[in-house]
Amino acid sequence: MKQTVSSIHFCPIKSLSFQKASSLIIKKNIGIEDDRVFAFSRGLNEFDAKRVEKEPTERELINFLTLKNSPVLNKYDFKYENETISIFKDNKEVCSYLIDDKEKLSRKLLELEPNIPGPIYLLKNQSYPFYDSTSGSSVLNTISLINLNSIKDFNHKIKKEIEFERFRGNIYIKGLKAFEERNWINKIIKINDTEFKVLKHISRCSVTNLKINSVQIDINIPNLLKKTYGHIDMGIYLFPINNGKIKIGDIINF
Repeated sequence: MKQTVSSIHFCPIKSLSFQKASSLIIKKNIGIEDDRVFAFSRGLNEFDAKRVEKEPTERELINFLTLKNSPVLNKYDFKYENETISIFKDNKEVCSYLIDDKEKLSRKLLELEPNIPGPIYLLKNQSYPFYDSTSGSSVLNTISLINLNSIKDFNHKIKKEIEFERFRGNIYIKGLKAFEERNWINKIIKINDTEFKVLKHISRCSVTNLKINSVQIDINIPNLLKKTYGHIDMGIYLFPINNGKIKIGDIINF
């Protein structure tokens, strides 16, 4: 059975909600177009926020709002379309702002969740997006790929259904044996006409413990992964070697 792309997603604002797509543009050495091009700063004054906006080597995860340090944001969906960022809660639009209205959006978020420590600033960098794999001197632009059969195998072994969305992947694939993707490290794979270098496994953190669109923690996924498989990984990181486009149904080749 051929391994194919089952669904694709991008995350416009670093570490917050994902959007489904039918196709995605891949940018050589950068990643997915519009993926993590925005971020909300955390605990920084305006000068330092602008510094980490421009300089990826100056970034640390603690500098940004994430679901790990601000799980209350998991209640919301953030969507980016037509130069506009919209916030949804319970499938209802809460607000919508053009990206030129960065200050208004930041103020609105603090209004919605006043316990988030301010000030916060909405940052944007399309040349050097705000990837979780970028920290300090390590600048690594990555795309995440997750094998749905690996999740199914995990669900079967722990006797619980874990939503695949918890793993926050860009590309989900089907038709591959569970955890076979672990054998792809350092190989080149091809989706449509786009080539990717497989860099490393994705270690999972406590964010996966949050129920979808909720602040409730109902399981300890990293702990269960460790007990079940001897590691806390789910998925692999890809690095795009050339420009291209991928879509649902594309076949993964070598």
